[in-house]
Amino acid sequence: MKPSTHPLEHELQMRYYGDDHPGIGGKLRTIPEDFVVDEIPKPFTGSGPYLICKVTRRSWEHQHAIHEIAKRLGISRKRIGWAGTKDRNAIATHYISLYKVDADAIRRLSLKDMTIEVAGSHQFGLSLGDLLGNQFTITIRDCEKEMMQSIPEIAETVRSGIPNYYGVQRFGAQKPITHRIGKAILLGDYQDAVMTYIGEAFPNEDAFVRDARAAFRETGDAKEALHALPVRLGFERAMLDHLTKNTGDYQGALTQLPKTLGSMFVSAWQSYIFNAALSDRFDRGFAPGEPEPGDRLIFGNKRSDIATEQNLPTARQHIRRQRAEVAAFLPGGTGIQNPGPMETYMISLSREHGITEDSFKRASQFLKTAFDGALRSISLNTDIHSVLEENTVILTFTLPPGQYATSVCREFMKGDPLSLV
Repeated sequence: MKPSTHPLEHELQMRYYGDDHPGIGGKLRTIPEDFVVDEIPKPFTGSGPYLICKVTRRSWEHQHAIHEIAKRLGISRKRIGWAGTKDRNAIATHYISLYKVDADAIRRLSLKDMTIEVAGSHQFGLSLGDLLGNQFTITIRDCEKEMMQSIPEIAETVRSGIPNYYGVQRFGAQKPITHRIGKAILLGDYQDAVMTYIGEAFPNEDAFVRDARAAFRETGDAKEALHALPVRLGFERAMLDHLTKNTGDYQGALTQLPKTLGSMFVSAWQSYIFNAALSDRFDRGFAPGEPEPGDRLIFGNKRSDIATEQNLPTARQHIRRQRAEVAAFLPGGTGIQNPGPMETYMISLSREHGITEDSFKRASQFLKTAFDGALRSISLNTDIHSVLEENTVILTFTLPPGQYATSVCREFMKGDPLSLV
């Protein structure tokens, strides 16, 4: 395990690489075509009230793309479902479900840098996780040529298993603070959540926007901030407009955001403590494929077991042959039975911050989303196909839902995490 030297990765608890070789450096997403992601859908039923469409977009932020499609169709965005969010600075192809929308209405749509094709019908609306995986073709440019000889060895490490961290973009590609907003919501401190969302500046924002955010954080003057922030910051302005009409109603201001965005804040806190528990595991000397007593073992046929001192040799063999993997349950509103070492760490860390099961239950009622926790593998492994061209490398690989392509890229690059987003 190689420690990261980047402060932002330490802040987000991504403190290790699985691979020990020096990084190849380089730049990701010089142009959107450098990051191509194609969603692999589950089969559709072929009939039902939901129209399934294939969306291919270039440099569209996911929420804004959904908002614009709903707006053009004249429908509530609540009638649109999707299986997974995709990167903004990319060529992204994914599927959406639209409740009782006519196919001809889709064919009449025309949006810049976005195509929408009717793909069929489905009995159910799509929801997060309703996909088989994603296929990636990623181009890393301006690599350090003398370091590129390590690419086959790094690819072998990724095939064997690397830390299954939540990537930087999970916490906000331009401003990684979503876990802090989630923590504030879990604590019921809605004012802090709003102040963090609106008042924290992006590193590369225009000076007048940074000044407006700083002024709002200092004075709380929603009317002045609404006047100063540009129209393109629609979510901030929606909250400020609410505060202008309902002074001090920060809880109501948060409800002006899309429901999925609100739930992503709380999920980001779960992601943060998972990353922290994973790094703690590496601090204690355990590699991604090394089980310890109390770990949950998940097998390919969905069978599960608990690692013990007695079965550790057998568990290691199953993991080495990729028959089983170690997974940890993210804490939520439902108690964890027989918590293992990582789950115990996550529960303890949350309690240090004043967050308990009741916090998740309260957030569930507020955001109308269940936060029951989820099981996540601690290791990511995939076969990598690489093509080298001068100081450029093209990586092709497939990942299951919930795993981050940037977690793969950072193992090769080992550079500034902001160069990944």
